[in-house]
Amino acid sequence: MPYLSPALNVMVAAARKAGRPLIRDFGELENLQISMKGPADFVTSADQRTERILIEELTKARPGYGFLGEEGGAVEGRDKTHRFIIDPIDGTTNFMHGIPHFAISIALEREGHLVSGVIYNPVTDDLFTAEKSHGAYLNEKRLRVAARTDMGAAVIATGLPFMGKEGHARASAEMALVMNATAGVRRMGAASLDLAYVAAGRFDGFWEHGLQAWDIAAGIVMVKEAGGVITDMRGGDQMLSNGAVVSANDPLHPRLLKLLNSAKP
Repeated sequence: MPYLSPALNVMVAAARKAGRPLIRDFGELENLQISMKGPADFVTSADQRTERILIEELTKARPGYGFLGEEGGAVEGRDKTHRFIIDPIDGTTNFMHGIPHFAISIALEREGHLVSGVIYNPVTDDLFTAEKSHGAYLNEKRLRVAARTDMGAAVIATGLPFMGKEGHARASAEMALVMNATAGVRRMGAASLDLAYVAAGRFDGFWEHGLQAWDIAAGIVMVKEAGGVITDMRGGDQMLSNGAVVSANDPLHPRLLKLLNSAKP
C-alpha cells in the first residue's frame, strides 16, 4: 500500500478534485476558451480554474503555506517553512489537441527541501505519489526505476524547445547523439509525466533544458524515491533554479550525462 502522510493525502485529494472538471473539459475541447500567452504557449480557462481549485483546497487544509504556480507565480505564506509548487496542467498543448497525456503536478517543499510529490493524469486515472524516505507509487504499485544497464537498449525521453524558444541547435545536437547511442528517443510533451515514467521504469532516462520549477518539482521526488538519479546538466542539484534535468538509473545516468555534455551545437 502506498504511504500517504497527512500532507500527501491532502495533495492527492486536491489533485483528484481539480482533475474532475478537466475530464469534462477534455470531452468538450471545442467549448474551451483559449487565449494566446506566447508563441505556441497556450493558457486555457481550464489551466486557470485548475490552479484556483488546487490553491483553494490546499489552503483550506494547510492555511499559511506559500505557493509557487505556473499561473499565479510566487505567493508567500505566513508559514515560511512550507511551500506548494504546482502546475495545474503540465502538457497544456497535448490537452488542447485531445492527446490524453497531461498531468496535474503538486510538490511540497519543506525548509527548502522537496519532501512530497503528486503527479496525476485525470484522463487515465494514473496517480503517481512519492514521499521522502517512503517510496514512490503508481496507484497501489510500488515503483522502481528500470534495471537496464545497456545504453544501446535504453529508451530515453526528452523535451524540445518550441517555436520562439532558444536552444534548437543544442537540442538537435543532443538528439543526434542520443539517437545514435540508444534504442530510441521519445518526446511526449509533459515533463512531470516523463519523470514519473522514469520512476516507473517505462523510460530509462529523461533530459530537458528550459524547465520551470513547477514542471519538475514533483518528478524530482518521484525519481529519487524510485531509486533513480536526477541532476542538473553539471551533475549538481540545482534543477529547480537552472531548469535543466538529466535522470536515469545509477548505471545509465553518468553515461547519459557525459553524452549530453559532449554535444556541440
